[in-house]
Amino acid sequence: MKTTIVGLGLIGGSVALGLRRAGIATELMGVDANAANGLKAVELGLVDKIVSEDKALSSADLIVLSIPVNALNAFLPAVLDIVKKGAVVIDAGSTKTSICKSVANHPKRNQFVAAHPIAGTENSGPTAAFDGLFKGKTNIICEASKSSVEALNTAMKVFDALEMKTIFMEADEHDKHVAYVSHLSHVSSFLLGQTVLDIEKDEKNIFDLAGSGFASTVRLAKSSPDMWTPIFEQNVEYLSQALLEYIMHLQKFHYHLMKRDTKELHRIMSKANEIRRVLDQTDKQKIS
Repeated sequence: MKTTIVGLGLIGGSVALGLRRAGIATELMGVDANAANGLKAVELGLVDKIVSEDKALSSADLIVLSIPVNALNAFLPAVLDIVKKGAVVIDAGSTKTSICKSVANHPKRNQFVAAHPIAGTENSGPTAAFDGLFKGKTNIICEASKSSVEALNTAMKVFDALEMKTIFMEADEHDKHVAYVSHLSHVSSFLLGQTVLDIEKDEKNIFDLAGSGFASTVRLAKSSPDMWTPIFEQNVEYLSQALLEYIMHLQKFHYHLMKRDTKELHRIMSKANEIRRVLDQTDKQKIS
């Protein structure tokens, strides 16, 4: 398929590499608002060439949109305006409700598949892309009933080629779940990083004490604010609720800590250990 990737960073570039390896993309065209990123993507072999937006969208059989979610809301309707009959448009946005609403009444809505391939690293840009990023990860397709059978079949070929497990849910359900398991963890990491940086101003040797536990916990704080600020804004309702619940648990822990109630602190941490069983079970399901 003649394929266009819009947004040549970690996600878009890794999709391109996977589709090239699988033989799905016979020609790979790239579009990126950052000219330097476009040149680097060609240099790295992520895409064959950088093409004007109009040509890249109107001539492609498959279009993958991997740009910030706030830009997607305005861009997606314009993409569907210009694509040819039978072309399939897939997005990779981390929020889905507002994106789906932006094309709810579009006459070509059935050519669009709302997707969220859940994968990533703390790195960004074309140099961060690699084949295998999505292997064994979960992909979510939302509002599948509003996509044509042909569009869904094409999307499944794409995500199968990326070696992902695809599940289906409604957009609102998706946004609620990712607020807890993805967005909240990023907020927590950003603010942990900020807390330690504030202390480091007065205690210059603090990072000499930082071990692997700190590094793994704060890793997400290295993620791109340009990407995550729009995600948080688009999912403000559910993320706000998740934060309130998280703060409540922090306050309870703080209370028992100040009371030196070690029995209750132990109980809280033991209960939290249950996450190991849940995650281990999830990993086994992914393998099977």
